[in-house]
Amino acid sequence: MTPMQFRSTYFPQLANRVYLAACSLGARSVALDRAMTAMLDAMQQDEPAWSAFEEETQQVRARLAKLIGARVDQIALLPNASVGAYQVVSTLRWDERQALLYSDREFPSIAHVWLAQKARGARPQAIRNAGRHADMAAQYAQRIERGTRFVSIPHTSYLDGKTLPVKQIAACARSAGARVFVDAYQAVGVQAIDVGELDCDYLVGGTMKYLLGLPGLAFLFARDGVGNDLDPQLTGWFGRKWPFDFDAATLDFPNGASRFETGTPSVPSIYAANAGLSLIGDLNPHLVREHVASLIDYASEKLLSQGETLLHIPRRAEHGAHLALADASPAALDACLRKHGIVASPRGNALRLSFHYYNDASDIDFFCEALKRCRKTSTS
Repeated sequence: MTPMQFRSTYFPQLANRVYLAACSLGARSVALDRAMTAMLDAMQQDEPAWSAFEEETQQVRARLAKLIGARVDQIALLPNASVGAYQVVSTLRWDERQALLYSDREFPSIAHVWLAQKARGARPQAIRNAGRHADMAAQYAQRIERGTRFVSIPHTSYLDGKTLPVKQIAACARSAGARVFVDAYQAVGVQAIDVGELDCDYLVGGTMKYLLGLPGLAFLFARDGVGNDLDPQLTGWFGRKWPFDFDAATLDFPNGASRFETGTPSVPSIYAANAGLSLIGDLNPHLVREHVASLIDYASEKLLSQGETLLHIPRRAEHGAHLALADASPAALDACLRKHGIVASPRGNALRLSFHYYNDASDIDFFCEALKRCRKTSTS
């Protein structure tokens, strides 16, 4: 399916609006609408709705596993990526190895989980990432040592779209005996992710951004053979070997990733995830990546020619699916752009512009013209 076909078939509302906010929340699709109707219909059937809900849950797990090159038993479903981070790091001891390395480009919520481990004996250390991939890999390598217990790598920075050399950093960390955690939330759905190729121990992502779902559902990949020092303290009936035995007296943990699960997942988010994954699963991830990269190139060139400033000048091999347009008041700029039918995502000192397979060059042209008008209004 071509980008034009994808857009016209599943996103008819984009005929009269420009949506550049998938880095925050994916665009609404007709598949999502159908999924919400299907969930409500399941509640009206003679059969218990929970049977349908359980089938949807297993389908999400299978689709996520296929998307990232994992097995179904390596996928845990959780309410958000922060819980996934906590579930992993809280099961580690910090008595012999204390160093926990992470990037200053982490999403704050993930960094907060790492910082909270200081109370348990960990030594969280932020690595400042500047320069090209080789520089970032070298910065991690200089800090990774035998005393390093845990290394966290954001695949793509939530703020400026810059990607990190995950594979190189992971290899360095693994050779030193450290665990490797990857946050792929800003990559999965628009970049090909293969956990075998990355050779990480853990990877988290979520379904509400480029996977075109809703908030309330994330996933955690856990590699085989990753021995944990402690059982998860945050647990629930989905974290049992046989959850449908409803045995309140037995606290047993399965060997697979489901040991990290807690209680009942958000059912609307499960249905929405299946809707989004059904669309993403029909696409070639390499073609999606190429299409998005071409839009990033076009948008950055056009914005720079207008005198705009980007937080990171993209290079194809070192950039994700969104740009960060520097602005002193991004919320005010966003409000102006919305009057022109443009949806973007203000964060910090930047307005983020994200691109998916449903976007095209005309979106960028329209945005740039509206941006000129907003700039003129703000200075008049």
